[in-house]
Amino acid sequence: MDVVNTSKFIKMNNKPSTLFDKVWDSHVVRKIEDGPDVFFIDRHFIHEVTSPVAFLGLESRGLKVIYPERTFATADHNTPTINQHLPVVDALSAKQLKALEENSKKYGISHWGLGNPKNGIVHVVGPENGITLPGMTIVCGDSHTSTHGAFGAIAFGIGTSEVEMVLSSQCIMQPKPLKMRINVNGKLGKGVTPKDVILYIIAKISASGATGYFVEYAGDVFEKMTMEGRMTVCNMSIEMGARGGMIAPDETTFNYIKGREKAPKGADWDKQLAYWKTLKTDAGATFDKEYTYDAADIEPMITFGTNPGMGIGISKLIPTAKEVSDGAATYEKSLNYMGFAENEKMIGKKVDYVFVGSCTNGRIEDFRAFASIIKGRKKAEHVTAWIVPGSHIVRKQIQDEGILDILTAAGFQLREPGCSACLAMNDDKIPAGKYAVSTSNRNFEGRQGPGARTLLASPLVAAAAAVTGYVTDPRDLI
Repeated sequence: MDVVNTSKFIKMNNKPSTLFDKVWDSHVVRKIEDGPDVFFIDRHFIHEVTSPVAFLGLESRGLKVIYPERTFATADHNTPTINQHLPVVDALSAKQLKALEENSKKYGISHWGLGNPKNGIVHVVGPENGITLPGMTIVCGDSHTSTHGAFGAIAFGIGTSEVEMVLSSQCIMQPKPLKMRINVNGKLGKGVTPKDVILYIIAKISASGATGYFVEYAGDVFEKMTMEGRMTVCNMSIEMGARGGMIAPDETTFNYIKGREKAPKGADWDKQLAYWKTLKTDAGATFDKEYTYDAADIEPMITFGTNPGMGIGISKLIPTAKEVSDGAATYEKSLNYMGFAENEKMIGKKVDYVFVGSCTNGRIEDFRAFASIIKGRKKAEHVTAWIVPGSHIVRKQIQDEGILDILTAAGFQLREPGCSACLAMNDDKIPAGKYAVSTSNRNFEGRQGPGARTLLASPLVAAAAAVTGYVTDPRDLI
């Protein structure tokens, strides 16, 4: 059984239901009065950082992994992005990678370690191999598990003790979140990408505006997005405090999944497809909170502060403390850390590093976008650029499509897959005081290295910065 069937729930419940309710309620094993739900998990992704302690817990209690076929392991956080064929130099990273390999073997878990052609960032390899499917519940010891919600799945990050709980029981105890719907309608303007859409939303409702909620994204803009764009949006749901985000599956979803290695085949495909088509919010279903935005109001975005909610349209000025909801002291501290001031322009700010990659923007469409700007241009001499695919499959696509030739001609080097400079748990660290335009998901103090200053942006904005050496509106280069 891959997905818990909702047919019984749907027949018993005549009230209009949201997509979230349909998936959540069909996975509740037991309700605890005045407590959390005992919640069944279809897919469990693990990596080298949060799993070792969980496996030690299993061993100390003499427990086994109850459904090893539902668990998938890949190495990504601590992996180097150059010379992956050589032994890992950092002792702690090497130890964690070895522990993941040994634990996976011991408990019969699929493992894609360094050197495996399927290796890559957990939230990239899951979808591209057909492991992620609509209507599933998916967890991982990583906050950006919300990425998988792009398929109409309920996906969220969990802690180490919860990783142990899922390994041993395939269940987790969770209170049911509140429901939020965010609608974006209309036509996106020139140079506006899915990354800009989600950065705009977070800037509007703040980095904590969706705390306690599970978000459904709806409207023209999301319906027209590719699956990779939808994954970018859902990935950053956590950055506004949400438990996760999801988008109803449709023909775009089904076409993306069909034919992938671990996707259903034959009669099983037909059966699953019939179920997947029921996964949408019914007319008349209600949400605890709802927002609606106009696509025409969104322009290429960039962050200027130390949380993802501190973002503006690239042509705008940095707001004053009076214009933002954060306290004046906190706001001043953030601007001091970044070396910025109120009412300054972001355009023209010098950039030292550019990072393209991560589980947010490490897919083939992101590199196509980056290449569309740099083609025929040269990397700015003072800029250090880390171009890091999300998986070996993406890396091969970059080579096969001729994007590598464009990168090389422009003076860029393609690195090997991994989380890289997203969180600086490996060798890819931004030096203190340096500015990095990053396609990743977080700009917290020290996130990309102690003292590093991160400007979150789309691959188009990153490309414009990489070839000019300064924050540049990509619309001027398209």
